[in-house]
Amino acid sequence: MKRVLLIIIVSIAISCQSSDDGNPILPNVPVNETVFLNNPSSLPLLSPGGSIAINGGILGIFVYNLNNNQYYAYDRACPHLTLQECNTPMVINDGLNMECSCDGTKFALALGGAPQSGTQFSAREYKVTKNGDTLIITNF
Repeated sequence: MKRVLLIIIVSIAISCQSSDDGNPILPNVPVNETVFLNNPSSLPLLSPGGSIAINGGILGIFVYNLNNNQYYAYDRACPHLTLQECNTPMVINDGLNMECSCDGTKFALALGGAPQSGTQFSAREYKVTKNGDTLIITNF
């Protein structure tokens, strides 16, 4: 009986670590990326409001510095369109929003990727852990 209970608890714990954000449109992919803040390519992340694009996720990942203590990471795939409908990564044009390259829908960088129009899904967010001068980006 204890063994069955242990298996159930472990199964629940593993399922809670999924990146499933309730979005049936985007596929779930493993994410485990490292960003070194002392790398010249990461220079924009040293200031609040700065962002960079890195490889990983579905169509790449945006990393955004909110306030030097909190960083966000979002997939660049448009969360409301299938990859067959749009396989072009989102862009940042105004420093405040990610914009879907296929239809212009915007998602707020500082608000957890919240849509700025009528679409149902937020941008797919990944967990960011800061350890000194290193950011570790993973699935939740």
